[in-house]
Amino acid sequence: MNMAKLEMVVGIFMIIGILCLGYVSIKLGKMELLGGNYYSLSAKFDSVSGLKPGARVEIAGVEVGQVDRIVLDPKNGDQAIVYFKIKSGVKITDDVIASVRTSGIIGDKFILLKQGGSDHFLKDNDIIRETESSIDIEELVSKFIHGKV
Repeated sequence: MNMAKLEMVVGIFMIIGILCLGYVSIKLGKMELLGGNYYSLSAKFDSVSGLKPGARVEIAGVEVGQVDRIVLDPKNGDQAIVYFKIKSGVKITDDVIASVRTSGIIGDKFILLKQGGSDHFLKDNDIIRETESSIDIEELVSKFIHGKV
């Protein structure tokens, strides 16, 4: 009888430990199990070279969302459509400018949003009209070397 009680206590302890480990893993990995409190926006870019799903979306250096997915525009094969999730408490004006930026000299790519002065805000599944593509460092160096700058 004493052995069964000990096994029960150890089993309960193991279950609590596994649940705690799962919770910490989800929080540290910044995962959402049920979608989270986000709304979706999208933008078209001429080039998103180096940008990956999961990259951060920032306003004034503060992370406000993340890139959800990147696809080639089916209507215009020369452009990429970037879909991203924005935290529901963050209001984005309809004249916002989205640009692909690099953190540091050779760091990760991210989306920087520059708010405009409009009184109207974007809603779920709206499209950002104004975009700036990433700068291709290799192309700039090549133009500088060959004297085409």
